[in-house]
Amino acid sequence: MPTDPARHTPPTQLTAFVGRAVELSAIAGSLSDTRLVTVVGPGGCGKTRLAVEAASRAATRWPDGVCWVDLTATSDPAAVPELLAAAADLFHTPGDGALPALGRQLGDRRMLVCLDNCEHVLAAAAELAAGLLRACPGVTVLATSREPLGVAGESVWRVPPLTADDAVALFEARSTGVAESDQARDAVRTACVRLDGIPLAIELAAAWSGTLSAQEILDGLDDRFALLVRGPRGVAARHQTLAASMAWSHDLLDDADRVLFRRLGVFHGGFTLATARSVCGFDGTDVLGGLRRLVDKSLVSADTRGRVARYRMLETIRQYAAARLAAAGEREAVADRHLDAFLALVEDLAPLLDRDKDAWREAVGAEQENLRAALDLGLSTADPARGRALAAALPWLWHLNGRGHDGLAFLRRAIDLGAAERSATQARLLVGLALVADTTRPAGLTYDAAQAALEIATEVDDARSACLARLLRAVGGFFQDFDGAAALAEEAGSQAREIGDGFVADGATALLGIILHLRDRHEEAVPVLREAVDGLVRRGDRGVASTALGFLADSALCAGDLAAARDLAADAVRTALPLADHHRVGSATSTLATVVGLSGRLAEACAVLDPVVRLVEGADPPPFVPGLARAMGFLRLWSGRPAEAVEWFRRETDWLGIAGDEHLAPQTLTGLAAALRATGDTDGAASACDRALAAARSTGMPRVTADALAQLAFLAAPTDPARAESLHHEALALRADHGIWLSCVDSLEALAAQSESPAEATRLLAACDRARAEFGYPRTVDRPEVAAGLLAALGDEAYRAASAEGRELGLPDAVAYARRARGKRGRPTSGWASLTPTEQSVVRLAVEGLSNPDIGTRLFMSRSTVKTHLSHVYAKLSVTNRTELATVAGPHLANF
Repeated sequence: MPTDPARHTPPTQLTAFVGRAVELSAIAGSLSDTRLVTVVGPGGCGKTRLAVEAASRAATRWPDGVCWVDLTATSDPAAVPELLAAAADLFHTPGDGALPALGRQLGDRRMLVCLDNCEHVLAAAAELAAGLLRACPGVTVLATSREPLGVAGESVWRVPPLTADDAVALFEARSTGVAESDQARDAVRTACVRLDGIPLAIELAAAWSGTLSAQEILDGLDDRFALLVRGPRGVAARHQTLAASMAWSHDLLDDADRVLFRRLGVFHGGFTLATARSVCGFDGTDVLGGLRRLVDKSLVSADTRGRVARYRMLETIRQYAAARLAAAGEREAVADRHLDAFLALVEDLAPLLDRDKDAWREAVGAEQENLRAALDLGLSTADPARGRALAAALPWLWHLNGRGHDGLAFLRRAIDLGAAERSATQARLLVGLALVADTTRPAGLTYDAAQAALEIATEVDDARSACLARLLRAVGGFFQDFDGAAALAEEAGSQAREIGDGFVADGATALLGIILHLRDRHEEAVPVLREAVDGLVRRGDRGVASTALGFLADSALCAGDLAAARDLAADAVRTALPLADHHRVGSATSTLATVVGLSGRLAEACAVLDPVVRLVEGADPPPFVPGLARAMGFLRLWSGRPAEAVEWFRRETDWLGIAGDEHLAPQTLTGLAAALRATGDTDGAASACDRALAAARSTGMPRVTADALAQLAFLAAPTDPARAESLHHEALALRADHGIWLSCVDSLEALAAQSESPAEATRLLAACDRARAEFGYPRTVDRPEVAAGLLAALGDEAYRAASAEGRELGLPDAVAYARRARGKRGRPTSGWASLTPTEQSVVRLAVEGLSNPDIGTRLFMSRSTVKTHLSHVYAKLSVTNRTELATVAGPHLANF
């Protein structure tokens, strides 16, 4: 026998090892703790390279070296001991005495024995490893295999896919050139993801880099087994092509497991034992036992951490299995069973929609790739009834999960296939289209689809579809007609309570609360919104609950309670986060960022919103996120970057998929006006104000009306101070009368700037300082020169006295003081200048032809109050009827 101990190093590698730092550390730890470590994974995952690197780095820990045994040299189990003998320079004894003889020769040597590629001689490799561990206390065994050896004390270490960064690094290391453009780097990264981070697949793809561009390689992966066919010379045949690697694993299966393996290729994105049995468990196929064996052989992975185990094939393996399924002539039959299984699944889960949407979303969301495949099949068959039924069962998935564009496409296909039908299925599909459009692309589609659904559902007596359609019709049109939307919501809510539809009942309540909020009837809106939130959260209706919480936060903001506003906005974000969608999470985060920004923490506000902005800007097409453009616009404006603010405000129409500022929401138009004014575009600012004012007055939105009036006042100030003051007073009156106290601070400061009385201005500014401190609402820009000017005008003693008097005023008292102070400056007793801002508003609406009740509705006052105001106006203007009033008021209203 040779006298030198075995000091064989692992095989020399011709290419550099890339990445896998975490994996190498884990294997090193296992080798320290355990005498048998088996590195397990599918073909091409890099088991051998990982073992070579781990053994090389740890070689100094074994004084007698590393002995590398390549088991691919034989397919005869009896030859396995002989391969070890040859690798370790030992004598081989044929027959049953081979293992004991090897044990005696190794004796007390301290060495690492590496058994590479054990899967095709698994029993013999397991017997050899177990024999070495028993006979040689100084020997540690590192094995690689597509399935565990099954030896007592074995530590199984499953190889994960490469991380995204390691995968790209491997591609670049094996390619003939590094991708230099951002587009090429993106294509490489995407290709690595599509190849499941499998090193062999990535290396084979990189080998094409001297012939194809990165984008062409990515495009070629649609048929990956045709593209990835050129491996390096000098490697095992099974690693020459991806198909050969898959075939090697497949050929090691017994016949029954081959059948199950290929049938599992019909699944997309994973499966459960139940769905596998439903789809694949015919002809006596043993699904549970077969799954266990396929998991052991690394062809299927199992995630057992949840309540129900979930199984998955890497996409590369799944495509190979699907090709085998087609070759066996079973694809149509298995795909048909797949469609039936997932239609039955969603029908079984449907009751959860009414009591626990979180549970429904979790169960159905896990299967969305399978559902997509089933829908594609179901809507492509000669009889699309099953596909249409499946599409009608899934709108809530697309409404909540951020894949609304996919949902709209499937629903339109299903609707077109039944265009001539007046059926319950067609009604459900149409109402589903409206539901998905609401969070995806609402411009007109929500209302139109809901109206069509309502008509058909009413005809076929489908109360649930009709109920939801009525609510969605209200949602689709409520910005154009608050009163009509409120009437529809009340009707939908009443019907929903009769039939036990909790979502529609609470959703209708939420919509009524939102309308009250937008009309600045906050004392009424808040309890209505809270009632809706309670029911929605209890049932897991997170989307609408988050929206309602956002409006509650805005009501708290109006009242000046910024702390409560932040808590409510944060609650809205927490409620929406499990949905992980652009629409709800983005909208809630926009509200939170606005509150944080108004609190003076602009950098924090931008940081809060930045992840949403990056997600949205990286999406194609960009998703609709209510309030995001407006929030970003205001943050840029408050940060002194008005040109950027203008661009952000205008993005609202981009995300809605329409063109032109005229489609901006009134709240966004007032922000746009402020930004345009700050850039010096006074004409554009005035136009935005006029459109905002018209929209706000027609729908009855006092806050937006006041905001537009304030912007017009700022525009008028340089040339017409009297008009500016009048507009600021009108804005203040609206804000104070509707409890919009935060904005009252802005009005009072604007009036202080217009005041001709330094004492009055000082009192108002001191009162505003007190309010800002109480609200936590700092100025975005401090102007010490204003205080200095007032101090100079009044003198030290008078200035301190006026400031002290102002600080004694609570905000309502300061508003009352500003109104009284205006009267003290001698408003005339007759003529247009004698009219109060409220009287001027009454005149304007009367001249427009509104009746007294309509004027009262618009200005939120009783009919008798309107009549009183008109009688005062008639007396001051010396007119006796509306015709005379229009003649006298016309020239003044032209500039109003």
